[in-house]
Amino acid sequence: MANLLVLSPSTFRKLVSGQQTGLFAGAARCLLRLAEIPYGWAMRLRNGRYDRGRAEVHRVEVPVISVGNLTLGGTGKTPLVEWIARHQRQQGLRVALVSRGYAAADDGKNDEALELQLALPDVPHLQNRDRVAAARAVVEQHDAQVIILDDGFQHRRLARDLDIVLLDATEPFGYEHVFPRGTLREPLAGLKRADVVILSRADMLDEASRHKVQQRVQQWAPEALWCEVVHGPSKLINANSESQPLTSLAGQRVAAFCGIGNPAGFRHTLSTLGGELFVWQEFPDHYRYTPENIQSLANWSEGADVVLCTRKDLVKLSTVSFGNTPLWALSIELQFLTGEEAFESLLTGCEVPCSRSS
Repeated sequence: MANLLVLSPSTFRKLVSGQQTGLFAGAARCLLRLAEIPYGWAMRLRNGRYDRGRAEVHRVEVPVISVGNLTLGGTGKTPLVEWIARHQRQQGLRVALVSRGYAAADDGKNDEALELQLALPDVPHLQNRDRVAAARAVVEQHDAQVIILDDGFQHRRLARDLDIVLLDATEPFGYEHVFPRGTLREPLAGLKRADVVILSRADMLDEASRHKVQQRVQQWAPEALWCEVVHGPSKLINANSESQPLTSLAGQRVAAFCGIGNPAGFRHTLSTLGGELFVWQEFPDHYRYTPENIQSLANWSEGADVVLCTRKDLVKLSTVSFGNTPLWALSIELQFLTGEEAFESLLTGCEVPCSRSS
């Protein structure tokens, strides 16, 4: 069982989605289904305690906006957190970010924190396993007027005034199973807590498929605002904060790698840029690159004209090239297809403390 849970993200998804066939795959899914039962039971029990008021929820004196997932892996939370932070700053509000800090390095910051620091250098970000304490600290220390709780949907101890859930178009319902049989963090019934449901990377589905996802969501969250967004690359950036236009990739042989929760989204983006994907490599989510990794990647990328990674990977690397091959990251911007005006209205409603219970 342990070996099954250390598969690469793509291999794990092929297994739990049913794409991988054969006797071994079938047996593995049976084992994962058995392991799913206690995990799902534990999540239902935990949520039930909060739903019935048996678990304490703590409120701070400023509005809290939670951005989270229903599934494991990347759904595009970071670009949305950036978008919300910039929107609230434009309204003249002092914004602070709070997160758990999963897989943080020795300096106390994980890769998401480093990425957000690069994008939002003037927005304080406090990472702490005790997110209630972190929320109180940013109010006291930074005089925050609104808090964005990153990856907060399953963290119910801290009350929130707006609960936003992102669903990734590549696997919106986690292959219909809770981890480890699927990629759901909790049963689909959890959607009933959502105030906003956003379908990310919506351009990967046609209109009819997006509508089917929306109808499914409405079974659990009929009053939640529905939005659709795309994550479009805007430019290339490197470790020296230099930039190049995306057009520079045209006709280039590209070596691409990433250490993120859902590599399929990054690979889909690469396919739209006009370069030739020469070689591809995946690392586990939150991977910490070593000097040995850098040398290995330099050897691996020989023959490529350019090496590409995500911004989340770039912030953990201090080099602008692998050997003689330049290293660039895609800078991603979020764009709304539907729901932007209504979403902004909800954010405006969070500019003053809200009395709604969690």
